[in-house]
Amino acid sequence: MIFLVDHNLERHALLFSGSINNQGWLEFLPIRFVTLKEIALSVESSDRVVWQFAQSNQMILLTANRRMKGKDSLEQVLREENTPASFPVITLGDADRFLSDAVYRERCVNRLVEIVLYLENYMGINRIFIP
Repeated sequence: MIFLVDHNLERHALLFSGSINNQGWLEFLPIRFVTLKEIALSVESSDRVVWQFAQSNQMILLTANRRMKGKDSLEQVLREENTPASFPVITLGDADRFLSDAVYRERCVNRLVEIVLYLENYMGINRIFIP
């Protein structure tokens, strides 16, 4: 599974990746994190463009603070375009705490792995807050 990492979570993605690797999950689950920069999307891209890119490339968007208002806000996009076949958006509940609290971070990592393991149960769910 490929996670498209929002521009403000690049450091978080490194920690996710390290924890997932340390727990041995990469032997069983192909999990990869890619940044907007790696796929040549501007950090100024609208939520609609980012979500559509993730969906068309079968990626899960990992975010913490996409906008909640406006015609191209993530919430509006999810209301208009989400289908039962859509990949969920994973929203990190507390990005700062993720960086400073190892117990919280591990809960987030475990929840992320659970979602990947049972992805078919989460298809069509527009947003999942973790942990």
